[in-house]
Amino acid sequence: VLRIAIIGAPNAGKSTLSNQLLGRKVFPVSKKVHTTRCQAQGVITEGETQLILLDTPGMVTASKVKRHNLEKSLLHDPWQSMESADLVLVLLDVSDHWTRCSLNFEVLKCLSQYQNIPSILVMNKVDLIKQKGILLDLTNQLTEGIVNGKKIVIKSLAKASQNRDAKANVASSPSTQIQDDTGPLKESNLVTESSQVTGDSAASISERNQDFRDLKGKKGWPHFQDVFMLSAVNGDEVQTLKRYLMSLAKPGEWEYHSDVVTSQSPQEICNNIIREKLLEYLPQEVPYNVSQITEVWEEGPGGELVILQTLLVQKENHVKLLIGVGGQMIKRIALEAGQDLMNVFLCDVRVRLSVKVKK
Repeated sequence: VLRIAIIGAPNAGKSTLSNQLLGRKVFPVSKKVHTTRCQAQGVITEGETQLILLDTPGMVTASKVKRHNLEKSLLHDPWQSMESADLVLVLLDVSDHWTRCSLNFEVLKCLSQYQNIPSILVMNKVDLIKQKGILLDLTNQLTEGIVNGKKIVIKSLAKASQNRDAKANVASSPSTQIQDDTGPLKESNLVTESSQVTGDSAASISERNQDFRDLKGKKGWPHFQDVFMLSAVNGDEVQTLKRYLMSLAKPGEWEYHSDVVTSQSPQEICNNIIREKLLEYLPQEVPYNVSQITEVWEEGPGGELVILQTLLVQKENHVKLLIGVGGQMIKRIALEAGQDLMNVFLCDVRVRLSVKVKK
């Protein structure tokens, strides 16, 4: 069994990656930030191995939570997931020009406090990068040139950028080398055999605060044991990562029956899928202020699952936005949510939605 905490900045693709690893969509995904509002667990069971994915909200600061009146779970859940994790998977969106050159500061704080837990870096959305040589340079920055305790030497970025057929995994590039302090340069794969990372996690509060101050200006983390590059949306190299995670599992008791794919209740999955559609189709802050009330959850005459949900909005004009011209918007949301829920529950699902103003 292996418990994996997936952390990263908002919109890095954590839920998309979790869904791809699970082979089924059980976590909500949208282009807007804070789609995932609290920690949820996905379960992969193959043969005698069980992986437990701890999908967490994007890491944010306390000031942002207060300023935007966000749920406290966005602040606490990523940290709490670390308490029971055997491995930390740090996901980074390399397509974002503004943030890709350094790790999120909250992520660095988390890694610093839990140095005893092995960590890997997963660079996501590489399909959106035309010049693959950039990825090697980013790897060097984000790892401070050290992976699994060995120094990386990037020999020719120009050559790498011209290689349009470069594979998604940075390990496959011939221009990436690892230098072992005890020996000469050798060509090697960045995805090396797993090694336990040791560290003192029992530091005092004052020491931890000092550590956080020391992180200011820091862009990378030199304690990753491996680096992967993939596209969670396309599924490129996701199976490579999955096999790697399977290989790290240790003997232990399974936490879930082999048929279980998520710790979420059916009602939670339903709420999340409908909220995903609201985020996708409603403008700006409108979807964040919609409350969901399930009125009906029952088996229909044909054996289908019938769900009736009331959506409560704050303003009258939000009702019009949500219903759409001729009721087309609300119909589209209900139809798409029903289709997604059919794939999750593996049965026919009929979703009906109504909209009311909060009193």
